[in-house]
Amino acid sequence: MASSAVELPVAERPRWRVGVIDSCGLLHDAIASARFVADETRIVTREPTSDPTGHGTRLCALLTRGNPGVELVLAQVFDPAGRTSAATVAAAVDWGVEQGAHLLHLSLGLAADRQCLAAAIARATERGLLVVAAVPARGPLPFPAAYPAVIRGTGDARCQPGELSRLDELTFGGCPASGRKGGGASSGAMQVTRALTLASAPCSNVQALRVLAATANYHGRERRGIAAE
Repeated sequence: MASSAVELPVAERPRWRVGVIDSCGLLHDAIASARFVADETRIVTREPTSDPTGHGTRLCALLTRGNPGVELVLAQVFDPAGRTSAATVAAAVDWGVEQGAHLLHLSLGLAADRQCLAAAIARATERGLLVVAAVPARGPLPFPAAYPAVIRGTGDARCQPGELSRLDELTFGGCPASGRKGGGASSGAMQVTRALTLASAPCSNVQALRVLAATANYHGRERRGIAAE
């Protein structure tokens, strides 16, 4: 893991290896991919299939379009009905670490805390990996976004494509691309990952937060419903 963010032209920077944990398992330019499925009492890996929902494919396209500094590692964790589990996501996180990812991106959130997922995220962040996870605009934080050291991404209607907002120390917003499946918090979170990989070489969590804060076009949450005096 690089010790500092390197200010070099994009073409000369070390490439980010991004593990996308989602529904996408088959892209010709991915350097590794696997499908994770529950098999009785354990999670096993299988050959990936085509994207059952299209969600992950759209997010990968958003990340890689005009962004030559990214290598993809794809972990397919959703079944054809769009369901997953904490144990499945945890296995994919550990696999992403094994594949040498610098950053794990999860445009997903689970309502309940589970020890297996908490432990997997802790192992990843202790190894120096960045984790970016989606959060909804309202409501309680889902998991893994609620865990320590996870960078949170969401949709922010103020942001045009390529713009970011800094909502608080750990939460950043991006263009939600509303009106499309896979938009909202999912797209906003991927805009955060994209902005980081465009602005910096692989770096630490602290440095990533500084880069994102410096990149942000808006600071603080949008103020709504305030009448003029």
